[in-house]
Amino acid sequence: MKRIMVIGVSAGAGKSTFARRLGEALGIEVHHLDRLFWKPNWVEASIEEFGQAQQKIVDEKQEWIIEGNYTGTFDIRAEYADTMIYLEIPLYTCLYRVIKRWLTNLGKTRPDMGVGCKEKMEWTFIKFIYSTYYPRKKKMRERFRQYGKGKNIIVLKNKREIEDYISRLENLKRVVAN
Repeated sequence: MKRIMVIGVSAGAGKSTFARRLGEALGIEVHHLDRLFWKPNWVEASIEEFGQAQQKIVDEKQEWIIEGNYTGTFDIRAEYADTMIYLEIPLYTCLYRVIKRWLTNLGKTRPDMGVGCKEKMEWTFIKFIYSTYYPRKKKMRERFRQYGKGKNIIVLKNKREIEDYISRLENLKRVVAN
């Protein structure tokens, strides 16, 4: 695993946290798509600018973890990835985590977000998560069929599976280091 996509069924699946921990365990730099997409104060990057930023990473870096869904540029990352790690956490957990994240980060900008994008919550975002959750699960299976040939695809479905996976990598890293 040298070029890793971390994707999830929804906001709140834990992609950013997982990617950060994965990066620490593997010693690979993590790139958060939200940081590339959101300019200061929630201004969106153009699709060209956003795609070029990702292309630069996959072209110039031998190892990377790119975290985030952004289906409009999925193919850029998928073409170069050797591993896709998909977090398919239950809907109620995603919703809980999004609300908890909002309350925990009120008035702050999270490290995985663009500069000056202070945490906010809008009803349309909650509605988006709820209304797209099940169609996105189905769509992700199609993406694996389309882009997953010859790639390592790992699906983690709950906190325990995530913790076990990270623990195995950390233990392997300790064994190799000794």
